[in-house]
Amino acid sequence: MGAHPWFYLVPYQRNVKKAMLELREREFQAGRYNPVVAFPHMTEGAPGAQHDSIDEAREAADADGTRSIVDIDDVADDPADPEADPRFGVVSPVDPEVLQELYDTTEPTRQMLSDMAFFEELERGTGVYVIVYDKGKPSEICFAGYSYD
Repeated sequence: MGAHPWFYLVPYQRNVKKAMLELREREFQAGRYNPVVAFPHMTEGAPGAQHDSIDEAREAADADGTRSIVDIDDVADDPADPEADPRFGVVSPVDPEVLQELYDTTEPTRQMLSDMAFFEELERGTGVYVIVYDKGKPSEICFAGYSYD
């Protein structure tokens, strides 16, 4: 089948891992993950969690993964090395050099990120995050990645 992209914007907070864990729990509780819904980003509403835990949901999703942030366990502090093994189940910050190259800044706005150009180097089952700026101040965190399938 092919990997499916997923992305989310959440209000900025300094603790990126806490933001990711809160987002993951929100999406799990809402039931916006495979196998509850096949394509979580194309689903309106929230059918509610159909599993007792995130681990149970992942097991039910099997090799396809949940096609959502529910597949992510951790946040890395440093950008992923494209030459190294993929960091499955982890979101890493987009390398500042990549942001500079793509957007002519290391502080991109929501509008700049709308092209999702930073998806180019992502591997299946991995993700990234970008701090989004508004008027020179952090305003949101964008989490994005690809499903396993």
